[in-house]
Amino acid sequence: MSRVLQHRSLALAATALAVVMPLASTAQATGPAPGPSLPIRSETHARISTAYELPGDRVYPEGIAADPRTGHLYAGSYTDGTVFRMTPGRRVAEIFLPAGADGRTTANGLKVDQAGRLWVIDSTAGVSVYDVRSRRLLARFEVPGHSASFVNDLALAPDGSAYLTDSRRAMVYRVTRQQLAEAEADGTPYLLTPRFDMGNHVDPHAAYTLNGIAADPSGRYLLTVDMTGGALYRLDLASGAIRRVALHGGDMLHADGLELQHGRLWAVHNVTHTISRWRIDADGYAARAERRVTDEALQIPTTLVRRHGTLYVVRSQFDKGGPMGPGTPESPFTVAAVNGI
Repeated sequence: MSRVLQHRSLALAATALAVVMPLASTAQATGPAPGPSLPIRSETHARISTAYELPGDRVYPEGIAADPRTGHLYAGSYTDGTVFRMTPGRRVAEIFLPAGADGRTTANGLKVDQAGRLWVIDSTAGVSVYDVRSRRLLARFEVPGHSASFVNDLALAPDGSAYLTDSRRAMVYRVTRQQLAEAEADGTPYLLTPRFDMGNHVDPHAAYTLNGIAADPSGRYLLTVDMTGGALYRLDLASGAIRRVALHGGDMLHADGLELQHGRLWAVHNVTHTISRWRIDADGYAARAERRVTDEALQIPTTLVRRHGTLYVVRSQFDKGGPMGPGTPESPFTVAAVNGI
């Protein structure tokens, strides 16, 4: 089997295991343990509607990002690497980057920075950076070493650095502005640089751990979630310190994508079809659950982005003929608009 096919098989297995794996034993880490697991029953009402349709019968979308300058949204196909662009006022998305472009076999974590660069994670390899105007590939960063890895999600810090989670290695990588400039000028792939090693903090028995990640707008810290242990971690950008966030009123079990704005954190919990909202304290050391909604209309949500008070949530349908099992997905694949949470 070729290296690409081996990586592809690993990627599919990784997502399937990551979203259905039962709660792992509590991680040994500094700080209080998470509270009780989120119940399935909804505790608030939310308005869920279809915002966009994604063309194709095997899309299985995973990532979403908003361009802060134009309002365009971007979503990626987990199964073939297609990247779609959604324009406000248009129901059906357009294909922005075709399947397999630049050797990309999947597209999960996505972000658009203030300079108009689109970051696209390929969980099997690393991350590629594109100019949203020309669609030109600017730079590529690959995972170092040969041990099993699964690059999952990314966050952009105010200083322009990108931070990426690796679910298999319990690692957070960093790409600095200088590294990006060097890679773009050189025109060859660069290696991702490890920044936070979470191996001594998350459950050592879990095969897949870190998932969503979000950056504090002040530039002090990152928040990242251990989806199998149900914990949230604060990563200090200045000192490199890693500390578990004290969660009150729930936990982060099955948490996938995160969105942090104005002291509030939203998380999607994939297999329970849940969105939770948390109030983060001023220093990022504690979080209190404020609201949550559970609705099968979310169709295994894998990530979200918030624009003008509306959450745009990816409906992956991974459990309907995708990486989680057999079946037939509803057509077309869609991105939901969620209000009221």
